[in-house]
Amino acid sequence: MTDNNNQTRAPINWTASIMFILTTLVVAIGVPWYGFAHGYNSAAVISMIVLVYFTGTAITAGYHRLWSHNSYEAHPLLRLWFALWGAAALQNTILDWCSGHRVHHRHCDDLEKDPYSAKRGFWFSHMGWMIRDYPSSRVDFSNVKNLQKDPIVMWQYKYYGQIALGMNFGVPIALGLVFGDVWGMLLLAGFMRLFITHHVTFFINSLAHMWGTQPYTDENTARDNHFLAFFTHGEGYHNFHHIFQNDYRNGIKWYHWDPTKWIIKGASLVGLASNLRTVPDFKIRRAMVKMQFKRAQAKLAKAEGTEKWSELLEKEYDRFHQMLNEWTDQHVEKLGETRKQLQEKWEKAAVRQRYRELEEQLHQQSDRLKEIMADYRASLAS
Repeated sequence: MTDNNNQTRAPINWTASIMFILTTLVVAIGVPWYGFAHGYNSAAVISMIVLVYFTGTAITAGYHRLWSHNSYEAHPLLRLWFALWGAAALQNTILDWCSGHRVHHRHCDDLEKDPYSAKRGFWFSHMGWMIRDYPSSRVDFSNVKNLQKDPIVMWQYKYYGQIALGMNFGVPIALGLVFGDVWGMLLLAGFMRLFITHHVTFFINSLAHMWGTQPYTDENTARDNHFLAFFTHGEGYHNFHHIFQNDYRNGIKWYHWDPTKWIIKGASLVGLASNLRTVPDFKIRRAMVKMQFKRAQAKLAKAEGTEKWSELLEKEYDRFHQMLNEWTDQHVEKLGETRKQLQEKWEKAAVRQRYRELEEQLHQQSDRLKEIMADYRASLAS
């Protein structure tokens, strides 16, 4: 039986389907009708915006970077906050979400194994995978055994229905009573907030695998997209994330819009997060230079009379491998030292300085590759 037949015949997931239909109808009909008939006070609008961020970052900083990828450790208070607002997102329990996401990373783009493979199309990866019970969406908790040791994760799993109802109805109703407009608050801070959060998250699975650049790897469909990053709390730098998934950052530059990264870093400064994991700059630059070589070689292979440029590229490639070998030797030496010896050696700054020199050389090589290909394009134009 083909995968397409499996997709067509998969039974409807009525719980998810009814939820999406209900929220869409309320947002499309109820929200504008109430706005025209009664109007919304500023408290409802502000509450919606704030709760969108609470809910969205509970998914990105909690479900995703903390629990799915273990990119940092969090204080129980912060984990409880993420568990509560994650339930408010109505994207299933931490266990279910993380199990599926780990499968996605392990089998990215596989038509049969990736729960939301972008190669099945925009609709499928955006939300179609949730409205039918496809075989690829079935959860197996064998890949989240570490999370089953977290008491907050298991508490949320046990009482998910009650928590989700309380967060989605109890919080907006309470805010409505405080600010004097229960229905307005329920429509904006409840339904509209949920609708926005859903599609912001779903865009990471769909658009972030279809629209953008691939500066680090082209071995999967993930893309980097600054525009999407703005709307997805920093998750739009998806090409980086798929090759360096354990880094607590998605946007690695200071100017990259990554509020999730800032939240995690801020939490670490006040003692609510620790052991923030980052990828060495050399590894990041290495991935970028590899992609530069790959694209340059592919471009030259398609053209004629490129012997000069191919020779230059080959020389740069030899330099690249020499640097990689030296970096590997340095890294092995570093790992082979005892902690005390390493500390003494590091204090002398010899190893640290050499690492910096290698990083700078790799950066310079990246610039040379750009110049070579720019000169090649200029020669074609002349």
